[in-house]
Amino acid sequence: MYRYIFFFLLFLILSCSSEKSKLNQDAIGMENLAGLQFTQSERDTMLQTLAVLRGKYDTLRTVELPNSIPVPLYFDPRIPGQDIPKGRESYLFQEFPTRRPENIEDCAFYTIGQLAHLLRTQQVTSLELTEMYLERLKRYGPELECVVTLTEELALKQASRADEEIRRGRYLGPLHGIPYGAKDLLAVSGYKTTWGAMTHKDQVINETATIIKKLEDAGAVLVAKLTLGALAWGDVWFGGKTRNPWNTEQGSSGSSAGPGSATAAGLVGFSIGSETWGSIVSPSTRNGVTGLRPTFGTVSKAGAMALSWSMDKLGPMCRSVDDCALVYSAIKGSDGLDLSVVDVPFQVPTKKELRSLRIGYIESAFKDTNTTERDRGVLTRLRELGFTLIPIELPEFPTSSLSFLLNVEAAAAFDEMTRKNLDDELVRQVKWAWPNVFRTARHVPAVEYVQANRARVVLNQKMSELFKNIDVYVVPSFWGDNLLRTNLTGHPCVVLPNGFNEKGSPTSISFIGDLYQDGEVVAVAHAYQRGTSWHKNYPPKFK
Repeated sequence: MYRYIFFFLLFLILSCSSEKSKLNQDAIGMENLAGLQFTQSERDTMLQTLAVLRGKYDTLRTVELPNSIPVPLYFDPRIPGQDIPKGRESYLFQEFPTRRPENIEDCAFYTIGQLAHLLRTQQVTSLELTEMYLERLKRYGPELECVVTLTEELALKQASRADEEIRRGRYLGPLHGIPYGAKDLLAVSGYKTTWGAMTHKDQVINETATIIKKLEDAGAVLVAKLTLGALAWGDVWFGGKTRNPWNTEQGSSGSSAGPGSATAAGLVGFSIGSETWGSIVSPSTRNGVTGLRPTFGTVSKAGAMALSWSMDKLGPMCRSVDDCALVYSAIKGSDGLDLSVVDVPFQVPTKKELRSLRIGYIESAFKDTNTTERDRGVLTRLRELGFTLIPIELPEFPTSSLSFLLNVEAAAAFDEMTRKNLDDELVRQVKWAWPNVFRTARHVPAVEYVQANRARVVLNQKMSELFKNIDVYVVPSFWGDNLLRTNLTGHPCVVLPNGFNEKGSPTSISFIGDLYQDGEVVAVAHAYQRGTSWHKNYPPKFK
């Protein structure tokens, strides 16, 4: 009997020893991942505490945390002493007098300014426009794979209501009766909100996003929920790959793939996209449309899928800078739901004020041998317009080292997907796709995440110093770290077509403004675009 007790105790000792050895090796492995080294005594003490923490994690995982629950810490891009602009709005929308065409489908590529004039003067009805765009969505949507859901019933009701209001003289403004599409990460009550992902393809969220409500209040008509790459990455979604109407063998880029494709092909009057790290800039470029990524915290994200609470931004994708400015003026502002949003007047400089703006250009970018003559031609055009251009360089900073901030926040937003192994259902399973990124992000120490956010403050300080010498700067859209940098700092961007490459595909240029000075960057971009015709070119196959 004593022999059995002896062997049982020996088994327990060896088991504990083996478990302790395994935990010790795990600890050493984590130290190596983090670039740290502890003593054995420190490890032994730490492992006991980690076991307690693991229990806390398990308990917290019993608390339901849907994607709509925000982080209670809000990113503020301002540095100490930097005030939010005050004063009245100074934005005036310009209609473009237009006659009704013989064929209503000729309106498919009209700007909001043209459509607004036709609607206000009652030359066309919202119902006519809505039915025309719905027919084009049905005809071309399957080929472009840019539509998740047609909101036909809602659209016809909204269009009929708009027509009745306009007939009675209750004109709400230039968006009244204009059909548009929204990226399918925006909730609309009564319709699926799929986030482009197989895991959520049947999801119905019984609320309506603030941005959709604001557009409804302005009289706009929602005709479709448009595709996005699964969970806002790329152009591959659960139904296929969204196509570029300039070359349907090519993807539309992402993640605002559907808004870019549908707007370029004349399937909607305008669209709403979102950007965390290039998701408006990239598809706007690929599809040859104009996009506005507003200053972080000027447009509510309530009712939108959260990917990164400190980087997500919603903005318009349109046929012109004018159109983007109009839509932005309607969607900006606080709602009491998204507490990161501040109210800022939209102040667009007059022609006289425009001349006094200081326009910078990143000198090394335009000297880069990879920079095209199309991009350099933008500088020539700005000088012809009377602007004195100031050569600048972006402040030195290891921007790419902050990119994991997005990954960590995204992994938190979709934590349950990783823990329950639901990420296997996503279409893309390569190394640089969400499943692996989510898993990898779990190994980022909380201390490093906090330190990276503190370093982000330093980056914002450096950018604030830069904007003491300029008001707006121009840069090739994908040069250097500018795209990641300005998404991290929250600066506004207008991206617009500046030509076509040797393969006949659209190219773009980007204008970056100071925080909350969206009106200044809009004014400069508009001045450039007004003298070009690139934005008036449309994909021949869909005209």
